[in-house]
Order: sequence, then C-alpha cells, then structure tokens
Amino acid sequence: MNAYPEIDRYLNNAKEILGTKAQKDGSEYKDIKYVQMASGTAYNAALMIADEYLKKREGAKFVKPKSIEDYRNRLRKYNKTLLSYLNEAYDTLHLAGYYHGTPSVRTIKEGLDATRKMLAILN
Repeated sequence: MNAYPEIDRYLNNAKEILGTKAQKDGSEYKDIKYVQMASGTAYNAALMIADEYLKKREGAKFVKPKSIEDYRNRLRKYNKTLLSYLNEAYDTLHLAGYYHGTPSVRTIKEGLDATRKMLAILN
C-alpha cells in the first residue's frame, strides 16, 4: 500500500479520465478537453510528490515552492533523478498535455510513467 493515498487518487483519476472520456483512437486521443483535464491532474500529482520529497529533506524549513524554477532549484540540491522526472512530467503533462492539448497517447504515457517513477523514489 502506498503511503500517499491522495497522490494515488490523483493518478488514478487521471488514468480513469483518459480511459473513459478521452476516446483513445490508435496513437491519439480524440477529445482534447479530457486529455487536458487528465494531464493537469497527473501533473498536480507530480508536484505533490515533489512537495512530499522536499518536506522530508527540508523538515521544518519547508515552504511550498512558488514556481517550477523554485522546484528545479531545490530538487537540484538533493536528487537529480527526481528532478529529471519532474522536468519530464512538466514537459509532457503540463506543457504538451495540459497547455497545448496534445492528442499523442505516447506523450501522455511518458508523462504518467515519469510521475510513477517519482512516486517510486518517494516510497
């Protein structure tokens, strides 16, 4: 069992949205609105993972980062692998999936995989 049920809930919601509403058709999704919704949800899970990691590392000094650059600068000090996965989640889920609304199944899958790898580091 995962020690972070809220993060699991976000990832499961993203997967459910993609599976039931985004209408996968081969290598693309048909309904971009739901791709954007699922991508945003999964990206929020990635940020929650980064927050939990930073809480563990910084303890009482932890203050929630205010930007992706703040996340990057702080993670760079502690765990470059986690930083790499966060960058991948940012590029694929936030920028391509949420912001630009990519229909690419492969792109969204890569972002979800990066987020799951972040969670594995946290656990």
